[in-house]
Amino acid sequence: MLTMPSRVRKAVFPAAGLGTRFLPATKAQPKEMLPLVDKPIIQYGVEEALASGVENIIIITGRGKNAIEDHFDVAFELEAFLTARGKTELVAEIRKVSDLINVSYVRQGEPLGLGHAVLMAEPLVGDEAFAVILADDVIDGTPPALAQMIKVFDEVDGPVILVERVRPEDISNYGVIAAETMRPGVYQVTDMVEKPPREQAPSDLAIIGRYILTPDIFGALRATREDRSGEIQLTNGLKRLLKDRPVYACEVTGVRHDTGNKLGFLKAVLYFALQRPDLAGPLREYMKTVS
Repeated sequence: MLTMPSRVRKAVFPAAGLGTRFLPATKAQPKEMLPLVDKPIIQYGVEEALASGVENIIIITGRGKNAIEDHFDVAFELEAFLTARGKTELVAEIRKVSDLINVSYVRQGEPLGLGHAVLMAEPLVGDEAFAVILADDVIDGTPPALAQMIKVFDEVDGPVILVERVRPEDISNYGVIAAETMRPGVYQVTDMVEKPPREQAPSDLAIIGRYILTPDIFGALRATREDRSGEIQLTNGLKRLLKDRPVYACEVTGVRHDTGNKLGFLKAVLYFALQRPDLAGPLREYMKTVS
């Protein structure tokens, strides 16, 4: 994997949500552990961070999320079982990520919004820039999406939000930025609107699940009021931060799947299965038989 020195050394993964869209599957297992072919959703994000030179992973967990911790831990009994049967390639596969990252966990007592989850990471982040990766957004990019953002961060020396152009009929599902173009694909944000009606959206640039934040976001979040649902929203914290310093946006290059909804999840499974030489041919033949 690509490992390049970076000023961004830590990535925060909020993973304390209840996954209600996928009930009953998520009643006893974390949504982040649902597999895309044979790899859980959250591992795609962790591998993206690692391929972008970020090896320190902070996962914000909650009740019932122990499977995430177990997944990134060493499974001695399983490895011994596989080794004894000569399946060394499988051993290497399951150790590929855990051997290369430093992972820490913070327990969020109850899901009180993305902004609250980011605040939970403050003691481990400290006084340095850090990434936030929402595992639901699985992005296949070259270079990786986070690496694209880090390049912009190094240029502008300020917070960077990842954005993607979305269809007008979908715009009300996203936070949307108003911005001035600095160069193709890079913008200075002038405002952010959370889930605007289609006719009121300031642009078609929607905020998607990647951020590079500076430590002053913590003060902005502490000063941010809860919304009607009692949650602290990261977008509102960024709007407050925008009053004090420039915030930038980077337009993603790559293929994004929103695995937080059933259709997006199914599309992602097909997408990654069709990239597998052992699965692509038989899967395409099967799909021809489905009316």
